[in-house]
Amino acid sequence: MPNCLRRTDTTSKSRHRDQDTETRAQRGYAMATELSPTSLHPGTAAGPVVDTRRSPFCRLHPLPLTALRPEDGFWGPRLRTVAQVTLRQQYEQCERTGRIDNFRRAAGKKQIDFQGRFYNDSDVYKWLEAASYALAVQPAGAPDPELARLVESVIAEVAAAQAPDGYLNTYFTFERAAQRWTDLDVMHELYCAGHLIQAAVAHHRATGSRSLLDVAIRLADHICTTFGPQGRAGTDGHEEIEMALVELYRQTGNRTYLERAGFFLDQRGRGLLRRGAYLQDHLPVREQTEIVGHAVRATYLACGMIDVAMETGEQALAAAVERLWQSAFTRKAYITGGLGARWEGESFGADYELPNERAYAETCAAIGGFMWNWRMLLRSGQARYADWMETALYNGILSGLSLDGAAYFYQNPLADRGGHRRQEWFTTACCPPNIARTLLSLPGYAAGLSAEGLWLHLYIQGTLQAELPDRGTMALRVQTRYPWDGHVRLTVEAAPRHPCGLLLRVPGWCQGATVEINGRPAGVPAEPGSYAVLQRTWQAGDVVDLELPMPVRRMVAHPRVLADQGRVALARGPLVYCVEAVDHPGVDVWNLELPAGAPIRAEEAPDLLGGVVVLRGEAVAVEQPGWEGRLYAPLEALPPAQRRPVPLLAVPYYAWANRRPGPMQVWLRLSTER
Repeated sequence: MPNCLRRTDTTSKSRHRDQDTETRAQRGYAMATELSPTSLHPGTAAGPVVDTRRSPFCRLHPLPLTALRPEDGFWGPRLRTVAQVTLRQQYEQCERTGRIDNFRRAAGKKQIDFQGRFYNDSDVYKWLEAASYALAVQPAGAPDPELARLVESVIAEVAAAQAPDGYLNTYFTFERAAQRWTDLDVMHELYCAGHLIQAAVAHHRATGSRSLLDVAIRLADHICTTFGPQGRAGTDGHEEIEMALVELYRQTGNRTYLERAGFFLDQRGRGLLRRGAYLQDHLPVREQTEIVGHAVRATYLACGMIDVAMETGEQALAAAVERLWQSAFTRKAYITGGLGARWEGESFGADYELPNERAYAETCAAIGGFMWNWRMLLRSGQARYADWMETALYNGILSGLSLDGAAYFYQNPLADRGGHRRQEWFTTACCPPNIARTLLSLPGYAAGLSAEGLWLHLYIQGTLQAELPDRGTMALRVQTRYPWDGHVRLTVEAAPRHPCGLLLRVPGWCQGATVEINGRPAGVPAEPGSYAVLQRTWQAGDVVDLELPMPVRRMVAHPRVLADQGRVALARGPLVYCVEAVDHPGVDVWNLELPAGAPIRAEEAPDLLGGVVVLRGEAVAVEQPGWEGRLYAPLEALPPAQRRPVPLLAVPYYAWANRRPGPMQVWLRLSTER
């Protein structure tokens, strides 16, 4: 039995549990009955993306995707664009590039060669997951029959390609069938299987249909028979199967899936993979202290580790994930929430190695960090994880998609000379469907439940409805222009029967937050990086006003981040800003300096980039003559630098590269001259 699933007596168990979590479990914290091994949680019209409602070792449980319908001017239009434009464009790309034809080939419907990269199945699965979320949250009375038809047609192609023993990977068919499971380092079989399982769970929760879930269960059973204490040793070169199997366990109650997830974690550090630290195989997972290797793989491993810990309560595993989190988010994360400094291997660098122009910062890595922080938040309820979720969402993730929803960034640098532009597709196209599934599942990340009450993590306008166990329904009307404005008004439209808490996140960047109830100060702490806790007997018509001041912030990096020494980045609310050449004619924005005391104001620009708040001020354009034909020169031989004041206009980082190409910068040189 995997180490993380070994049974212990009560004394041993108490040593390995987080004390706070154990206390909650003792007071009957679990919000639903335990699943039997053969039961199947029914489709629930869009259940949570990560369903911890039966997970005994976590503090929070997410709400279904349908609990919140975004109605604001920021997320509402974007999610409609993803559902109506992005999903269609991605389906067409999957058809055009042969990704769906590969399934037809495997089923014997087409006599063609395999097309593309050996992991191309995963892009189809991620598209199915994203489309399932779109089906789940489509407005009542306005279904999308064409999307539903496409989803079912793709599921039929997938199901037809499955082997009688449950195996499913279109690359390893016919002439390659004998190579199955022979190169776990490279060939992504378990990675592809994990994405199929996650898509199947999402589809079942969204629609109640078992058409894809049964395919996933047969594949998972094949994997569990092939690998394990009584089967083969080995683990995946690209992590994904771990969190997928845990979610399938949550869906079905079949504990074998949880045990195999733990088995794959326990296989790491045994030298079974050839590329060691690059594949997070250099040490057993419980002994790892530094986030290393391929950034997406590393974040997915962390997700699988905390998923298992939330089901088993194993403190050693949870402690290891926290150490990795400290390594990633206190020493190796970009200000945008991007992860992965190096193009070589798409990997993490050393501590504080965060170059700007050469930043890799893959969109998938930002998504991996978002998923990781979500799981850490569910387990602990600590606001620091929600802060990093929000940072990645509004910056490092959203930048990966063009404003028209039809082009993508794979890498997200923080400085550019004008050559980096979004593409309609990639040979390795992991990022496009990954960003689609993340954004379309966004309503499920906004709020959560615990024994304390209803938590709000992200502020999105709309109506939020939650069922509180033993208390009834709580419905809130959320009114806000976040992220452009920090005022959030919550109107209670339906109140629970008994007293309960309303917990409102105060972002770590926010100083001076205030909370009022029915026009009077709430009298509760609202410190940065915490949740303001409002505990009372609520009545329909109660109004809560949360004020989150959003001054412009000049951000500096740790002194050991060499790329940012003597530089500042501009931020306001959750948004990081950048400067683009298109807004500064006749100026190389790489030569801009920002005077230390220069005022910077926020200004509405409703006709720019889909409607944004820009930052305006005065900068200095600096040019140093005397370098013509030289690479080096004596300092005293150079003439004085030429300095002239120029207007500064900064736009949200997520929106850059949607206009005319040209240089861009996030980090500006700081001038001490006034």
